Amino acid sequence: MAKIRNLIEKAISGKYGVDELYKFLMGVVFCLIVLNIFVHSFIIDILVMILFMLMIFRCFSRNFYQRQKENSAYLKLRDREKSSMALFRRRWHDRKTHIYRRCPYCKAVLRLPKKRGRHICGCPKCGRDFSVKCI
Repeated sequence: MAKIRNLIEKAISGKYGVDELYKFLMGVVFCLIVLNIFVHSFIIDILVMILFMLMIFRCFSRNFYQRQKENSAYLKLRDREKSSMALFRRRWHDRKTHIYRRCPYCKAVLRLPKKRGRHICGCPKCGRDFSVKCI
């Protein structure tokens, strides 16, 4: 048993391993396999095989720099989508009491209380004043 463990450790050492992009691809492959149970598509079979080979290639790769670069690009995209969804949820939750406007100068999203008429508000990020019209 110890010999097998040593062989596995020796085979895995120096390889990139599992990261967040690998986990995401694993989820996509699992969903495609479940979808293919109902649809029975040859195209989905090929896509599953390609994604699975990509996962294995990334896991056993020795090019750490390239794999980390790919993973950081994925994390950046995922975090941007997460923050946009969080903003959407906040906007929906505050829809009766607040409005959200972008600063025309620095493009920061500002949460402002709903008041009738035209108002001057200051951006806390860049410090410039601009006019806001609320209904």
